[in-house]
Amino acid sequence: MENEKLQQLKDSILSGNVPQLVLSTISLAIDMRSSDIHIEPQKNHVNIRFRIDGVLSPIVEYPINMHPAVISRIKIMSELKIDEQRVPQDGRTHVTTKDNRSMDLRVSTLPTVNGEKVVMRIQDKSKKIPDLGELGIEETNLKYFEEALTAPNGIILTTGPTGSGKTTTLYSALSRLNKPEVNILTIEDPVEIQMEGLNQSQVHPDINYTFAGGLRCALRQDPNIIMVGEIRDKETADIAMEASLTGHLVLSTIHTNSAIETITRIINMGIPDYLIPATVELIIAQRLVRRLCDCKKPIEPSPEHKIRVDKVLANMPDTIKNAHKELFEKIQFFGPVGCEKCGGIGYLGRVGLYEMLKMHDNIRRLILEGKTSIDIEIEALKLGMLTLEYDGIFKALKGVTSVEEIYRVARKS
Repeated sequence: MENEKLQQLKDSILSGNVPQLVLSTISLAIDMRSSDIHIEPQKNHVNIRFRIDGVLSPIVEYPINMHPAVISRIKIMSELKIDEQRVPQDGRTHVTTKDNRSMDLRVSTLPTVNGEKVVMRIQDKSKKIPDLGELGIEETNLKYFEEALTAPNGIILTTGPTGSGKTTTLYSALSRLNKPEVNILTIEDPVEIQMEGLNQSQVHPDINYTFAGGLRCALRQDPNIIMVGEIRDKETADIAMEASLTGHLVLSTIHTNSAIETITRIINMGIPDYLIPATVELIIAQRLVRRLCDCKKPIEPSPEHKIRVDKVLANMPDTIKNAHKELFEKIQFFGPVGCEKCGGIGYLGRVGLYEMLKMHDNIRRLILEGKTSIDIEIEALKLGMLTLEYDGIFKALKGVTSVEEIYRVARKS
């Protein structure tokens, strides 16, 4: 089917059929499980690339003289200004596939020296939200997460770069909490996933409806649980802390590189040290790595990766080693091969790497004493916290992913 659609796309380029080119591109991207379509003008041609499982793959090229018509077609679909080519524009459109799958496309244009670049983000509205147990969260981490979700109040934060699965993790948690006896409100930008039973609101900064303003209004709506799309500033953080202290469970995201760094980030926003131990229940740092296809094979890591892995295993605290000792009985890693099922890539789908900082009493004490993030991390590791790198190596030892994938997204500890 993919080969047929790729051929259709190539035929539409050869015949100069622009509407067919655009539709074939979107259809092929959906079939290939792409999250984003990149249409990039170069000096003499235009590249079409798809982001599949987090990695960009070249698909086809078309002549530069077709590009203005392609851009106009996409702009008409997403209700953007056709005659405006000097400034970036954002829009959206909706498509329904032949097998009745409902897709939203978020469209972004950007002027470049060779013409306008377009990125279309595909959001599959019919996609099922995975349960927490299906996300790849290690058993101890899953226990921490489930305990935090049963707390009557507190803050659960997820952190990671764009496209690291934070929204999916939060919605997976909300699907557990979504019961008739609780009032759940979400303040988002934009509302990416619509869920029955939730009261979801989208912010509009252009009319001064911000995360902080939405959160303040949410507190007057008699909520039990509030999900805030992102804590970006002190005002939003202050209201989230206040909500937690007044008996609400708050879930949100924040942009940092690790769970420990999140504490520093909150303090740097101007939040007093004493409020963090009193309100924050759990901090989750996460990344997404590609999952090895069934065609994987046992391999020896590259010399560079072998040195890193050996060093990590040698320095790993005994508390963590003892909890996962079955993985060390036979050290074996796996690598991609490629088959028809995975389209010759060797990877199929993605799985999360998770670093969870539970607010143990020792961690609370260190924060109150104003200790550095390094001191907090040392104590957290003693208490059994898995770093992103540790979680990745465990998944590599289980044959879930490869060592190369871990170090593509996770920095060394």
